[in-house]
Amino acid sequence: MDTDRDLLPEGLEDRLPASAGVAARVTRSVIDVLDGHGYDRVQPPAIEFEKSMASRMAGVQPRRMFRFVDPASLRTLALRSDITVQVGRIAATSLAGAPRPLRLCYAGQVLTIKGDGLDPTRERLQLGAELIGSDSVAAAGEIVAVAIEALQAAGAAGISVDFTLPDLVDTLAAKALPLEAGTIEAVRRELDAKDAGGLVAAGGEAYLPLLTAIGPFDTAIERLAAIDAGGALASRIAALREIAARVSGKARLTLDPSERHGFEYQSWLGFTLYADGLSGALGRGGTYAILGAAAGTEEPAIGFSLYPDPLIDALAAGEAPRDTLFLPLGHNAEVAARLRMIGWRTVAALCAECDAKALGCTHRLDGDEAVRV
Repeated sequence: MDTDRDLLPEGLEDRLPASAGVAARVTRSVIDVLDGHGYDRVQPPAIEFEKSMASRMAGVQPRRMFRFVDPASLRTLALRSDITVQVGRIAATSLAGAPRPLRLCYAGQVLTIKGDGLDPTRERLQLGAELIGSDSVAAAGEIVAVAIEALQAAGAAGISVDFTLPDLVDTLAAKALPLEAGTIEAVRRELDAKDAGGLVAAGGEAYLPLLTAIGPFDTAIERLAAIDAGGALASRIAALREIAARVSGKARLTLDPSERHGFEYQSWLGFTLYADGLSGALGRGGTYAILGAAAGTEEPAIGFSLYPDPLIDALAAGEAPRDTLFLPLGHNAEVAARLRMIGWRTVAALCAECDAKALGCTHRLDGDEAVRV
């Protein structure tokens, strides 16, 4: 007997009716918010040439992508692991002549060769928005505010935003706290790991005070400002304060200026989104640069990506069964159509043996009335 015929590969799973329904609602809610703020939806293909996806932005990791040879072109193709890079390609090519700033949004599945850390999941839903042509403070404030609003519309509660400065070490190492070129990556790594001993061993003792500028935003930003005696971070600190003021009261705000995980291609700003009752991050965003169609050209951008699968699972687990109306044989089709128009979900009998309760119905059509079963 073929016992593994119906097994799915590790990290992949089916969404059954309740979960699939919630996933559709979450997607629609997020896209509706983005559309309301002027973000036009694009829908790139799931497969592209590997070279295009791997070279569009710094920090993209081709080794995380499923790759194979296209029998038509004999070139290497890849399944997307991140839709952001595809939106960057669209902006730099098909929409290169569109007015800036260009606002685009998307929704789709992404796949990776292996999961992240202890999470074996290899396929995830990715929803997001990109504002292309500007990475200004005003653009950043808009993106962070829209991300919060989108998560709230999707059903998330108790949202938190954790800000970071992905280019922190590079900025300080340039002048304020000089480092030898060979030690910069090690200092970044130890700061990210919050390892004081490792930081000293890597030659970054002067960077130790940064480990205290972590926590609730108002307190942490004051500590960061106090550390920045030379003013190398003054513009970034002012920008963070302005962004925080715009979203004050809409979410809990925290700061971890040396956080690097998940911000491989972000530049001066990054942020992570969390929600109460859900483990791990629901999304990330920040500023970055898109390589233009012409060699050596770049375009600033800022955006965010949401990965709402944990939220979808939580909402589906707590969802009450939907009211569903059973339509017996010989029912009045006009009445049924009218009830659907006002929001009823109906299931029609196909034979005399069809049973309302067995089919998950909560009501039965009796003449022109819906009667609970």
